[in-house]
Amino acid sequence: MASTKTGTLETSERDEVVSWRLGELLAAGYEREDALELALAPQVDLHVAIELPRCGCPHQTAVRILF
Repeated sequence: MASTKTGTLETSERDEVVSWRLGELLAAGYEREDALELALAPQVDLHVAIELPRCGCPHQTAVRILF
């Protein structure tokens, strides 16, 4: 299977990263739509996205903070 370059990651690698991020965000309790939006945004720090709800921040507020 051929991959095309998209910046520094190949498409298949990027898909794997997004899939992993999505799974982590869903496990942290984000709704699917919000989790996908966050997973697709490389500027969003995954550790912060997971930590905010752990500290009591509502998920919708966390999304607003992260963007």
